[in-house]
Amino acid sequence: MSKAIERAQEMSVYDPDCVSRAILEHATGRWGSLVLVSLADGPLRFTQIRRQVAGIGDRMLSQTLQRLDADGLISRTELSAIPPHVEYALTELGRPIADRIGALIETIYEQLPGIVAHHYAHPQTAPGNPAPQMPGAPDAKIR
Repeated sequence: MSKAIERAQEMSVYDPDCVSRAILEHATGRWGSLVLVSLADGPLRFTQIRRQVAGIGDRMLSQTLQRLDADGLISRTELSAIPPHVEYALTELGRPIADRIGALIETIYEQLPGIVAHHYAHPQTAPGNPAPQMPGAPDAKIR
């Protein structure tokens, strides 16, 4: 076993100096998780990812893609076409992470009615947090 593998096995995400913390942030942060899941069905071009991940700006998407590529979670392939374009895809390292994030998103969707009900029943427990809205729900917000 290489020293790098031995060191990685000794690491702990709870250790503030552990490199896994940075990767965890890249993969599960606001944009990284959505980008990874957007690639679950296959390679996409930059503009396709931007359309799927509504609300992300070009600069933030570019930075997110660079971080995920540097971590080995996605690949960047330049295609010689007219006009030239780049495709992004999950790697073997990124696929299981994207699958687990997708499962987490599904779990959140399953639990969302209960979470929204909790917010309505206990509005004081989430000061400053906007109440989540169910699709098709009235525009009333919890205060």
